[in-house]
Amino acid sequence: MAQLSFVSPDEEKPPRVKDIEPSGNITIIKVGHAAGIDISATCGERGRCRACRVKILSGQVPPPTMQDRIQLGEDEIRENFRLACQTQVIGDCTVLLAPPMKESGHQIMGGDFEVERAGLELDSGIEKFFINANAPTEENHQTSDTEEILSCLPAEIDQHLQLSLLRKIPGILRAEQGALTITTFNNRVIAIEPGNTADKKYGMAFDIGTTSIVGNLLDLETGEQLASVGNINPQAQYGGDLMSRIAYAMFDSKKLTALRSKVLNSITGFIREACDTSKISPEHIHKIVIVGNTCMHHIFLGIDTTHVGLAPYAPVVRDALSFHASELPLKGAPNAVVCFLPIVAGFVGADTIGCILATRIYASEEIRALVDIGTNGEVVMGNRDGLMVCSAPAGPALEGAQIRHGMRGAVGAIERVSIDGDVHCVTIGNAPAIGICGSGLVDAVAAMLSTGVLKSSGLLKADGDGRHSAKINERFTKTEDNKEQFVLVWADESGRDEDIVLTQQDIRQLQLAKGAIVSGVMMLQKVMDVPDEKLKEVMLCGGFGNYISTESAVKIKLLPNLALDTITYLGNAAHLGSQMALLSEMERERAQKIAREVRHVALAMHPDFQDIFVEALKFD
Repeated sequence: MAQLSFVSPDEEKPPRVKDIEPSGNITIIKVGHAAGIDISATCGERGRCRACRVKILSGQVPPPTMQDRIQLGEDEIRENFRLACQTQVIGDCTVLLAPPMKESGHQIMGGDFEVERAGLELDSGIEKFFINANAPTEENHQTSDTEEILSCLPAEIDQHLQLSLLRKIPGILRAEQGALTITTFNNRVIAIEPGNTADKKYGMAFDIGTTSIVGNLLDLETGEQLASVGNINPQAQYGGDLMSRIAYAMFDSKKLTALRSKVLNSITGFIREACDTSKISPEHIHKIVIVGNTCMHHIFLGIDTTHVGLAPYAPVVRDALSFHASELPLKGAPNAVVCFLPIVAGFVGADTIGCILATRIYASEEIRALVDIGTNGEVVMGNRDGLMVCSAPAGPALEGAQIRHGMRGAVGAIERVSIDGDVHCVTIGNAPAIGICGSGLVDAVAAMLSTGVLKSSGLLKADGDGRHSAKINERFTKTEDNKEQFVLVWADESGRDEDIVLTQQDIRQLQLAKGAIVSGVMMLQKVMDVPDEKLKEVMLCGGFGNYISTESAVKIKLLPNLALDTITYLGNAAHLGSQMALLSEMERERAQKIAREVRHVALAMHPDFQDIFVEALKFD
């Protein structure tokens, strides 16, 4: 029996101890998760990132793995740093949990909503009826509590009540001498409350993204936004991208449950936060609409995602779904119906349908493209005559994962970079740099290309022809395995006591990410025979798309080489679409129609894709 003691960087927190039986497949991260400790692994425990880095303070120090050497380097290995996802437990030891860096003040892109601008006719499907029902008083009167209540409602109301409601009826009917409120969703009873609450009709819309979760609380009668909530998706500790999370839970129901618990608890917490902010009761949240990619959708519902990650990547269900909160169970809103927008394909989920609703690209006369840039990007192209869609699996590089000093958009992240005689970086919050986020990465590479620091092929280019200044030349240094890297911020100016660098491997990760996005656009252009001059507009959506420089994105060929005034930002369009479906059943029905009519293009199956992708990897 071995004893692991996990020490938090927060000195006020006592160590947490876990006893385990050492074996060949027990790693530090597995022991930590079993002990209820959040140790992140953005690569899905595959040893491809540094997120789970820990330090062995005392006890038996496991030998380094090849992944330790690649990700950490010899200096950190000598200081007893290890990757928790790769390091096997061999005996008693004390582990320092987190590296000395903390991300805070994350930039989370919500979706502010205005009914007038959306042109919606408010019809949420939620109706509330205040009635006065009489409890049965005579033994020879063949009736029941339920019949007495239902007799006070319009005839079109469904007479069948679910068991959880039947259990509430005796007490509610007699609580206020028969004065009670019935809530229905599309003529189906979903809640029964004592007293008159007919004027309390609220709903929430959520976009559950791979990286972050955002939500809005709306008044269903007026469409007024009452509160906004959002934060990092807590599932990120199990993997930074979809395939990492699918691989984590593949053929393992317990791990699927762990992922599901994270998101259910998070949504419950957001509901309570929004209600506390708005001074309303969670019991008066009566409709919730959720969008997300197929993986997030299935995990929320507890549906096995294994085969979404295996060819032919088929989802278990594609239709729009709705459930009473008690069925899930979603305890944060006990009187709500929870609706999920439909899915197109394995890697084109309900979030894409939300984007299509919000942009109304389906009604456009001109051909437009919609590009959702994220961990798993999607591209939609077309007009009112038809739409095509494809998945562009960019991976987590644009969110800062699998980049040597990458991080999400938080305080201290480099978000803007320019180069003249030297390098100039702007950080979020103007704090000392502790890493670089996706917008900074795009900016940095664009500036490096413009100044010749980087070749169009993606190779770092130390000065050989005297073009660079002395200060720029000094920034070319070597990694521990003698490969080129470029210093963005020197250690004495950073917030982490080491140089903030871009390595050759970082550049390759960005090439793969941007190649996936732009090849999706190029492929749909080819399939639909849409040359650049026929493409009226490229609409960027998603949190990442809001922060990048359009000029830099075009420079590195993340986007097609179009005039900058044809590229527009739309913010979190998926979330806007979820709010439209929350307030309008017509929009929710439209979503189902769109999902059935849009044509999905599987990029990898197209004979021209390989050539297009190779071309898309280039920076020119």
